[in-house]
Amino acid sequence: MSDQGRRYVRFGAVIVVIIVALGYLAYTGVQDSKSYYVTIKELNGMGNGAYSKRLRVAGNVQPGSIKRQGTHLEFLLMEQDRTLPVVYSGSEAPPDTFKDNAQALAEGKYGRDGVFHATNIQAKCASKYAPKQPGAAPVANGTAQKAELAGQPGTLGQ
Repeated sequence: MSDQGRRYVRFGAVIVVIIVALGYLAYTGVQDSKSYYVTIKELNGMGNGAYSKRLRVAGNVQPGSIKRQGTHLEFLLMEQDRTLPVVYSGSEAPPDTFKDNAQALAEGKYGRDGVFHATNIQAKCASKYAPKQPGAAPVANGTAQKAELAGQPGTLGQ
């Protein structure tokens, strides 16, 4: 084989190694960021499979169970008659909407000690995000109000 042919083979081998490395990094990145949504009941029934996966568990915060120390947080999630102890040790403070009886979503790993170790917590305020009540008057924005004023006699919009 000529020098030019060997050079092409080496170049091709380097390209193949780079493509395989990038494929491996993409695959492991997707595996690490993937999380499964489970209920507390499903979590209790998963057996040993619960300890190796990133999970998301939702429920209501049990009243009186919140213990805060800076960004460290311990609380109980409730779902029907089941509870799950959760420990959050993230870098960010929990959201302001995180209170007793609030709906919360914890993301992290379930430990063999029976405690869910959360790396991320989300909470929602039911009253702020509730759907509009039937028959309620819609809130008009400024453009609609200006259009209404422009059509009325004796206004500046004539």
